[in-house]
Amino acid sequence: MVQSHRTPLQVQRFLNGLRYNWEQPKDTLRSFRGVIATGTAHCLEAAITAAAILEHHGYPPLLLSLESVDLLDHVLFLFQVRGRWGTIARSRDAGLEGRRPVFRSIRDLAMSYVEPYVDFTGRMKGYGVGNLYALGNYDWRFSRKNVWKVERYLLDMSHKKYRMSDQRYLSALRRYKAYRAKDPDGPVRYYDSTPLWLE
Repeated sequence: MVQSHRTPLQVQRFLNGLRYNWEQPKDTLRSFRGVIATGTAHCLEAAITAAAILEHHGYPPLLLSLESVDLLDHVLFLFQVRGRWGTIARSRDAGLEGRRPVFRSIRDLAMSYVEPYVDFTGRMKGYGVGNLYALGNYDWRFSRKNVWKVERYLLDMSHKKYRMSDQRYLSALRRYKAYRAKDPDGPVRYYDSTPLWLE
């Protein structure tokens, strides 16, 4: 399985094929082993899984953490190809999934999530980059238990602050509410960043 998924796009497609883990965020934080065993993943579980697979193909286990004012943070696997940054991700929202490696800086990449983060309660307020190697010998790959130390590490690490202007936020919120009034459950794909999505 690890050998047959050698590229970020292959891993993104593999993760897209898993059921989304709808358990409450504090219920599970499975390792790579746990995700494979259950066939489900929420955003952080998916990022851990991508890290476990792609480190075998030369990618360091970097995670991009996006902070939100409603405390529903989002975590993605961060990778680089020929000097450009991209992400792999799973989310309940289409606009928060992976990005193609076309971004010159991590900040530019993080900014592609600003408008897709806006829903009824969400608003991005910061971003940070973590490296799972910072956890030393902690077993985030194959543990049979929940790997809560990964979450604690991400929550405690430094994040660069970002403030979306009120005008931009209110415009994005109005657009989101209007869309949801017409389609309460469909995926939102009207963002300018759509051509940059990984899949």
